[in-house]
Amino acid sequence: MERIIIVNRSTKTDGTIKLRFRLMDSGKLELFYSPGDKVPVKDLSKFEPTGELKPKVSVYNKELHATISKHIAAMHKAYEAMKQKGLDMTSAVFEEQIHSILNPIKETRANAGENIHDRFVRFAKSAHRDGVIGDARYKQFMVQMGKIERFLTIKGLSELTAQEFDSEILMQFRQFIMEEYKYVPRFKRIYKGMKKSAIPTEKLSINTLTSQLKIWQTFFNELERQDEIIKSPFKRLGTEKKKSIMHTMYDDPVFLRLDELKKLIVADVPEKYETTRDAFVLQCALGCRIGDFQRMSMKKVAVSPDGIPYVHYIPSKTAGSQETNSEIETPLVRYAFDIVKKTEFNLPILNYPYGVNGYNVKIKELLKICGVDREVKTFNEETRDNEYLPLYEAASTKLARKTHVDIMNKVQVNIYAAGLHRQGSAAVHRYTMMELADRFALMNVAFDQEDYRVNENLEVIFRDSSCHNSKSPH
Repeated sequence: MERIIIVNRSTKTDGTIKLRFRLMDSGKLELFYSPGDKVPVKDLSKFEPTGELKPKVSVYNKELHATISKHIAAMHKAYEAMKQKGLDMTSAVFEEQIHSILNPIKETRANAGENIHDRFVRFAKSAHRDGVIGDARYKQFMVQMGKIERFLTIKGLSELTAQEFDSEILMQFRQFIMEEYKYVPRFKRIYKGMKKSAIPTEKLSINTLTSQLKIWQTFFNELERQDEIIKSPFKRLGTEKKKSIMHTMYDDPVFLRLDELKKLIVADVPEKYETTRDAFVLQCALGCRIGDFQRMSMKKVAVSPDGIPYVHYIPSKTAGSQETNSEIETPLVRYAFDIVKKTEFNLPILNYPYGVNGYNVKIKELLKICGVDREVKTFNEETRDNEYLPLYEAASTKLARKTHVDIMNKVQVNIYAAGLHRQGSAAVHRYTMMELADRFALMNVAFDQEDYRVNENLEVIFRDSSCHNSKSPH
């Protein structure tokens, strides 16, 4: 049985000291707790270390007596909860549990039954089953399933329902997912079974935080629509506060210029970076997201009737929400075709996009080796100011997609430039459609690559390098 005593090592006989407790169990475990209250030394001297009044004391500070009794009772409850939940027996966890007991979110339960974690899981699974969200989006929802479960466990709110999840708790949850990495050392048991790559190690960026909160906004909007809650906690925040927490800030576009991309294509790189170089410059030519790039195979390569090789796929991000089965069709410019022929999309580095030796890290190292160090501007959320870094430090798989978009954008004429239609006019898009051959011609110009054609066996049967001076390195 645990024993709780008041800790008083002060030699003071007057003034105030901080109230501090110690819980001991079987002589092996010690947990300390300080509520932060400062109490008069003379008043505290009238109590035994166990919190009981000393014999023959009739005049005492009743408010202090109530405070001591309240904290001791909370400590017993917190310790019992820690044992039942299997939490780490540390003073930090102990204080967190006591705080939850002394500061309950609600004094009375709303509707007994399904807690918010289980309701969110049911919402996510049905949305995935019904095609509202695709596989990639569902994985993002699964991440949030884990976050809300850990939040409820750590905060002692495991029975909290969606009806009770008010704006105050929303702000607490926002703080938790933004700084979850701080909880990892304090609650090791909770994070023990997680994949190393999934355990938070740093503060989330504002944009990532906002992206995750939008998932919860969608969830609560759906509950409101179904009359399961009266009003979403996001709407209860008020216009200005909601605007503040859902704020997104984007840096200036960071991309490779054409000359920098061509430098990578022809550079002599160490053997261990050849696969990374092939993967990265190929992704620049395709412009696809990393998830779609990982799933690319020779089955996704086709040849048009007039001999243009291209890749075709349905983007995983929108696969569940598309109204048709239309595919993205991206022609393969010559250097990209040569890489595809050589590797057949066998690019092992893509199996490890993250981690200390993953694709993202290798991209940075590749660009640094090749001297792609143009200074770019990024916003530092800690200092709240811009800082200037060499481009390779800002590089990632997203850089490939941004590079593709920028290079292609620079060879297209704005369809509203003639002034015949207002910006955004739907009629413009009904008048014309860019076909595969048109895109191929544009891409050849954009990427400064020669025109060529292949047969159904992917053998080059025609090439015209008269208009282009860049050669394929492969």
